[in-house]
Amino acid sequence: MGLSFSNLNGEHNGSSIGPSLGDIPESCVACVILHLTPPEICNLARLNRAFRGAASSDSVWERKLPSNYKDLLDLLPVERYRSLSKKGVFALLSRPIPFDDGNKEVWIDRVTGRVCMAVSAKGMAITGIEDRRYWNWIDTEESRFHAVAYLQQIWWFEVDGMVSFNLPPGTYCLSFRIHLGRFSKRLGRRVCHFEHTHGWEIKPVRFSLSTSDGQEASCEYYLADKEGEQAGRESWRDYKVGEFVVGCSEPTTEVQWSMKQIDCTHSKGGICVDSVFIIPTDVKERNKRKAGVK
Repeated sequence: MGLSFSNLNGEHNGSSIGPSLGDIPESCVACVILHLTPPEICNLARLNRAFRGAASSDSVWERKLPSNYKDLLDLLPVERYRSLSKKGVFALLSRPIPFDDGNKEVWIDRVTGRVCMAVSAKGMAITGIEDRRYWNWIDTEESRFHAVAYLQQIWWFEVDGMVSFNLPPGTYCLSFRIHLGRFSKRLGRRVCHFEHTHGWEIKPVRFSLSTSDGQEASCEYYLADKEGEQAGRESWRDYKVGEFVVGCSEPTTEVQWSMKQIDCTHSKGGICVDSVFIIPTDVKERNKRKAGVK
């Protein structure tokens, strides 16, 4: 009882006593760490040589990669991954991989190895986007795509998108990232402008999604309350559209989505549309808990 950590490593007053962590066969260590998350595996690699060797094993990291990881690698130049170990491949794929002219990104979650995706506003069809009287593009570091679509005023508001991808089996959540008002920086401080923000309290915005295998989801949100205000409107809001399930028999899943308010009895404006996120539901919930979002 009461053995210290140094005792477990076989250290005692400069001499070695009894078995230590270093005596555990690397194959046994590998069997244990298969049940750990990638960050936990990396932490255990610091213990000793056996753990370090097992934590770098291709057989371990092959199990942590998603089933479609080779499809993700196909989006990259071969020279970027040709000589990498499976651990190196995991690290590479955990960083955003752009595709579709840089308007979409895919990556794997660092904790679960699950596939995540984001689609920029430039990767979607936006009614009136070509007319500067209605829409403008704002360059900003607040977007992972470095630009957001800003609506000044319009009567027919509609944003549509689609992606076709080989997603691994699982349940996914699709959501829009939206900001009411326009923002800028002045003297190093973030400033929000709401001079064009109007109309979102009159009728709700309808969100919907559908998949190639017939799944559908829809919901409605008032983006502002009856007084035209929005709680926390100086920040980005995440609007969940719905969830869909990808089965084992589906090589490619096509997902379509929309956000619209097409009641032409009133105009609306003053909103930034950043992107759509397609995230595994368990990853989404974990991120919400981490951020303290209810």
